[in-house]
This record gives sequence, structure tokens and C-alpha cells, in this order.
Amino acid sequence: MSSLLTTEICIVGAGPAGLRAAIAARDMGACVMLVDSEENLGGQLVKQTHKFFGSRGQFAGMRGIDIAKLLSDEVTKDSSVTVMSDSQVVGFYPDGTLAIEKDDCLKLLKPQRVICATGASERMLPFPNNDLPGVYGAGAAQTLMNLYGVRPGNRVLMIGAGNIGLIVSYQLIQAGIDVAAIVEAMPYVGGYDVHARKIQRAGIPILTSHTIKAVHGRQVVEGATVSAVDAQFCIIPDSDRYFQVDTVCLAVGLTPLTELLWQADCKMGYIPELGGYTPFRNENYETTRPGVFVAGDLAGIEEASSAMIEGEIAGLCAAKSLGYEIDDFEDRINRAKTELRVLRQGPTGEKIRQGIASLMQLREECEGA
Repeated sequence: MSSLLTTEICIVGAGPAGLRAAIAARDMGACVMLVDSEENLGGQLVKQTHKFFGSRGQFAGMRGIDIAKLLSDEVTKDSSVTVMSDSQVVGFYPDGTLAIEKDDCLKLLKPQRVICATGASERMLPFPNNDLPGVYGAGAAQTLMNLYGVRPGNRVLMIGAGNIGLIVSYQLIQAGIDVAAIVEAMPYVGGYDVHARKIQRAGIPILTSHTIKAVHGRQVVEGATVSAVDAQFCIIPDSDRYFQVDTVCLAVGLTPLTELLWQADCKMGYIPELGGYTPFRNENYETTRPGVFVAGDLAGIEEASSAMIEGEIAGLCAAKSLGYEIDDFEDRINRAKTELRVLRQGPTGEKIRQGIASLMQLREECEGA
């Protein structure tokens, strides 16, 4: 075991939130250590070939892979940010020390502040034969295609019509893979209209109020049965439809990766609209453990644009809590918080707004108890 390492701010996770947090904290003058389990920085951005939309400040019109490179280059352009790639934070001790596994060795790091931007994991569904080869999380299929150039299959059934299901389905088509249908248990499409319209133009049916009933095959996926569901999500008798497919992709939601926060004894609440257990935090994204900040999907499942803004806020505020100042601090914070409110406006942001309101109310109730 090596000697104790130190830094002012440790950022765990180098996805869109972590990269923006590192840039913001560095701009304030802080020394930053950025730790990520992957070799390449960017998190989910490195496999996103679609163009972003929204505000120019959040890279509208750029592809995720290009955003990852731009942010990575910005982070590594000088020595104020130390990058530890291929490294996994495996422990958060009561005294604030982090245990980091790298090259089969354990390193100990004592930061003054921590920003957790660990992202989220894919949810799975229970159904017969869900462990057959050929059943993937949609993110895993996206990784195979866009990162390694491997086709996950020839004919795919996508489960879930949120943004991930819609985007990955379109990318499957671009890779020359036949998408038999997209199946969605809700009575409506959960993803953005712009993505749904592209799918419809490609002629892929979207079966709302349907769910997967079973996957069939002896050693690999050979087909799948889909059934209609009623308003209580119970299967409607005699509504089965069989699809001959060799791949089933599950895009049924994400869950925040909160393991480190549990170890850090951060208070959390179960908020379904935000993906599950979510850390209590204030408007500056500081948790109930002083000096520990959060950003990105760990703070509630949203889009990458929101994650980047949250990373900016967390990075600025973590550095300011160490005494660093810049002339335009208030302007940058206010602009970021305004952009975040704009992103969450309208019907598409209603679920997030409700989730955040529930989280804040639950925090007040816990503090008052």
C-alpha cells in the first residue's frame, strides 16, 4: 500500500458532470484530482453519436463523442488537474479518506473536498430467460456498436421508449441492424418527440401499453413474446405477440450509483421520479455531509446537458468553500442555475421538477424530525 495522497478536490467520475466540475474547480484556482474507472474520459459521452440539442452553452448541435473529446482536452491542458484513469474508488472512510484501486494496488487519497459524479447503472427486468445470451442493457449494446464496432445482433426488440431506447434504436438502424419494434409499458412515449419522430420515419412500430412477457431460445435468444397491459400494468389475456429476434435490448431506466454516498453517511431519500435513492443536497449540490458534493445522474436521472450544468455548479461551489474566488463567480453560478431551470421547463421536465420538489420536502421533514 502506498503512502497517503492528498489533493484539494477529488472528483469521482469523469463523465459529463465530472469533467465540467473539474474545469470549473480548476478555473477557480483549486488543485483537482479526477478519478475514473475507464481508460478514456467522457463517461457515456464516448459512445453517443447523436447530436445534442438545447442551448449553445451545452454544446447543442455537437455529437456526444465530440463533446467528450472537447471536455477531455480542456481538462488535461494543464497540470492543475491530475487524472487517474483505470482507477476505481472502492471506499469512503469516516475521516474522509478515499480508497482507490489501480493496477491491482490500493491507494489512499485524503481530499479536502469530494465531488461524486459516479453516474447511474442500467435497470433490468425479471422475465423468463432474461439471462440468455442476446439479452442486453441498451447501454451495453450501444457500447458494443459505437465503442468497439461490434454488432450486438441482426434483429433487435427494444424494451423501453424513453430517450435511451429511442436513441439506441436509431443507432442500431444506422449500424444496419433490423429493429423489429419498440415496446413501452406506459401508454405514451417517454422520450423527446424529436427522437420518436426519427423512429417513426424509419418505420419502426412503437407498441405503447405493452411489455415483454418472455424470451425464447435454448442457448441464445431466438424470439420474444410481447403482451398488452391494462391501466394497472396487468397483462391482458390473449394479447400475446411473438417476434422472431436474436437480441433483446432493455432500456427500462437508470438507477443512481450511490454506494460511495452510503459509505460517506450522506442522508438520502427514495424518489422514484429521480431514479431511486437520491442524496439530499442544497442548491449548491452539497450533501448533508459537509464538503461532499454531487452532480449528474447520481443527483437524479436527467440528460447529459443537465449533468454538465450541475457539474459546473458543484465545481464552482466546492472550490469557493476552500476560499477560492474569481471575479465572475456570481455570474457563472446564476447563469448555470438559470440554464438548469430552463432545461427543466415544460412537460418533459415535469417529472424532474416533481422529483426535486419531493426530495427537498423529504429533506425538510427529516431535518425537522
